[in-house]
Amino acid sequence: MFARVREDLATALRRDPAARSRLEIFLSYPGVHALWYHRVAHSWWNRGARLPARMLSNLARRRTGIEIHPGAVIGRRVFIDHGMGVVIGQTAIVGDDVVLYHGVTLGGVSSKPGRRHPTIGDRVSIGTGASVLGPITIGADSLIGAAAVVLKAAPPDSLIVGAPATVRPRKKKGSAAAEAGTQPEEWFFEI
Repeated sequence: MFARVREDLATALRRDPAARSRLEIFLSYPGVHALWYHRVAHSWWNRGARLPARMLSNLARRRTGIEIHPGAVIGRRVFIDHGMGVVIGQTAIVGDDVVLYHGVTLGGVSSKPGRRHPTIGDRVSIGTGASVLGPITIGADSLIGAAAVVLKAAPPDSLIVGAPATVRPRKKKGSAAAEAGTQPEEWFFEI
């Protein structure tokens, strides 16, 4: 448990240039707190303690402004930056090393039982106010632009922008950052 907390703090410190210390993150980052609440609620949900899990999830939403259903599956090193208004539905699956900005919705488009929410691949970044809706899969290493409304699946290495969103292959830069697997923030908005 403590190893995961340390990993979460290190992830926030690495992902947020405004972060000054692990103590600051531990005490004041609602995105990190929401993930910690979710881990407990998710474990209760999986053990069949559904009402306590929903109650804890509701408490987390009131305290952080981030709503994560206890049934959602969240990977490792996920970072929710300025998370107010983030909503992650019950059957959503979020991969490892994903970044979500404020106002992101991983929602459903149907009230029928079963798989209703998206699957987000590893190393995906989802911009402010984006909505990814329905039982679709977003491939690894993709970028979803701010305010995009994503209704269709996207293959790995996609750039997904617009409302409704269009999917384009991601442009690869010949920089050392691209070769190392990290991109400068400016390329998030390439078209």
